[in-house]
Amino acid sequence: DVQWNDLDYADKRRVFTFDPQRFVDLPDMVKEFHQKGMKYILILDPGISSTSPPGTYPPFDEGQRRGVFIRNSTGQTLIGKVWPGPTAFPDFTNPETQSWWEDCIREFHSRDINEPDSFVQGSMEGCPDSDLESPLYVPRLVGGQLNTGTLCMSAQQNLSTHYNLHNLYGLTEASATHSALVKDRGSRPFMLSRSSFPGIGRFSGVWTGDVRSDWEQLRYSIPGCPWRGRMCVGSGGDTTEEVCVRWTQLGAFYPFMRNHNDKPNAPQEPYVFGQEAQAAMRSAVTLRYSLLPFLYTLFYHAHTSADTVATPLFLQFPSDPNCHTIDRQFLWPGVRAGGSGAGCLPTPGDLGQPFYSKGQYLLLPAPLDTINVHVREGHIIPQQEPALTTSASRSNPFLLTVALSAGGWAWGDLFWDDGDSLDTFQRGDYSYVIFIAGQNGALDGLVLGGVRVFGVPSPPRYVWANGKKVRDFSYRTDTKVLTVTSLALPMSEVFEVQWTS
Repeated sequence: DVQWNDLDYADKRRVFTFDPQRFVDLPDMVKEFHQKGMKYILILDPGISSTSPPGTYPPFDEGQRRGVFIRNSTGQTLIGKVWPGPTAFPDFTNPETQSWWEDCIREFHSRDINEPDSFVQGSMEGCPDSDLESPLYVPRLVGGQLNTGTLCMSAQQNLSTHYNLHNLYGLTEASATHSALVKDRGSRPFMLSRSSFPGIGRFSGVWTGDVRSDWEQLRYSIPGCPWRGRMCVGSGGDTTEEVCVRWTQLGAFYPFMRNHNDKPNAPQEPYVFGQEAQAAMRSAVTLRYSLLPFLYTLFYHAHTSADTVATPLFLQFPSDPNCHTIDRQFLWPGVRAGGSGAGCLPTPGDLGQPFYSKGQYLLLPAPLDTINVHVREGHIIPQQEPALTTSASRSNPFLLTVALSAGGWAWGDLFWDDGDSLDTFQRGDYSYVIFIAGQNGALDGLVLGGVRVFGVPSPPRYVWANGKKVRDFSYRTDTKVLTVTSLALPMSEVFEVQWTS
């Protein structure tokens, strides 16, 4: 659904600009994507170029005028060095910076590297010799000093020194960017952050940075945070066909999935590989699209009750010591990727082959076109027929995958809203559906005899029960309560009561 763009789009790598030669038609290209139901996401780094001639680069000129940049220990704007060369860094703990950032970001809707990265140590002028730069204890890190690859620890921000605020930089930028996009678009923003801190999920998803394109990094990439994912296939070095296929199959179950590469590496788009590999990757991505209703419902639970989306097995089975060390399988609650369970999860049109595990280890075949994905007994998984985009998929018919328990029961749910409006849960502007499957005679012989409905705004003229007109009903205008009596609807069957005013 998304075309991503690294910093190549920017004029001289300066954020909030686009190259007038190579990307002269960028606005038209974005409109075309939107017309096709797709999205376009730009990288937006917080390093603001400081070397443009005065009056030619408003983000820096306005930032200097409004005092939004981090200062060095002498009170001057601290200058580091990132992709465009010498750069200044916004201080997102300053309220004026948030206002300036909103002004800058109106036409850009993404972020990527949002730590105060610097290609020089501390600043272009170095850092003062102080306890903040050389504390008594320094954790083991690249370069051996806290200011390696970032800003001086003595740099001044609105709330405190950078020493105290460094780990909060990504979070404060995420908050400012989220606010800017909500005000600018009036709908849900999409943001992705490399840097994170507790609370980041309120504003942004998380990606884990550049990784190598090899088996080791594939193994380490199993997700943990609710809205998190790694770059499928990695971006460091050349991949192989099998790594690409297997990582795509795994990535189909990341909360966040994208294929991302770097210029020096061999191409790793699915279409550059053989037909068998293409078919395997197409199958994995198609399965992901069919599971979007289920994935969306998991995010609803993460939002409302802090549940997980992708979770390790030991969180679901804490009393099973065998699960404590399993790190090559994980769960979407109800679905396990890479392991055994009750029933295989089918793609649309495929019934799958069910089997039952009682907790033992099973070695399952996994040819190139197969990733072992299973549905836990007692669960119902809502799916949709997949399409080429999320927006198109949302209009397709639903289907349910039901894995009955040994007792013959299964349960599932579905959260559904328009997918774009703000605060739909808080406003109650959504649908929540519960699915129950089972065979039980406990309700046999029981009937529903009456219904009271509160909040009916006007007196009903007619009432129907299962399509038949009901005569015995009353309405109180003072309490706006409709009372329907003399019904005889079997409780073991689906029933429907309707009225018109």
